[in-house]
Amino acid sequence: MHYLLFYDVVDDYVSRRAPFRAAHLALARDAVARGELVLGGALADPPDSTVLLFRGSSPEVAEKFVKNDPYVANGLVTRWRVREWTTVVGALAESPLPGERARHRT
Repeated sequence: MHYLLFYDVVDDYVSRRAPFRAAHLALARDAVARGELVLGGALADPPDSTVLLFRGSSPEVAEKFVKNDPYVANGLVTRWRVREWTTVVGALAESPLPGERARHRT
């Protein structure tokens, strides 16, 4: 299953994240190496939110990330939520439409 983790962040997020960014990115890279985090990044113009796409058997994979994220621990994240995302089109779709997997074979 796919899960989207949404962070709402403080107004001065870009300037305040600097001391915690290396630790946050190390956490993200570890999650990628384990096959849990697929994509992640901040939304732009304005940079008021971030979105991370996780793959796992439950939302716990994203919730575990939140519990260890220095951005959350240090007050840069004002609100977070995890939503299950039913993906149906694309090479990584978890619930592909009939015939969809065949379209993405290489």
